Amino acid sequence: MKKTRFSEEQIIAVLREQEAGMKTADVCRKHGISSATLYAWKAKYGGMDVSQARKLKVLEEENGRLKRLLADAMLDNAVLKEVAAKNW
Repeated sequence: MKKTRFSEEQIIAVLREQEAGMKTADVCRKHGISSATLYAWKAKYGGMDVSQARKLKVLEEENGRLKRLLADAMLDNAVLKEVAAKNW
């Protein structure tokens, strides 16, 4: 996963600025981001507070770890099936 230069707290602060009435172009220029980035953040973090964003990040990391474990287990299972089929 790509490392971001903004923390969850900073992202939520940027979104709050935009929600407070500041124009989208001005917010983007001030923080050096594109409008597409702002809207992507809004889709992901819109309406969240900092603690919810941290929980989301932890859950996403755990989900990725579990997906890797499942992929490894499926690969091991496929190799074992292939070996068993060749022996008979």
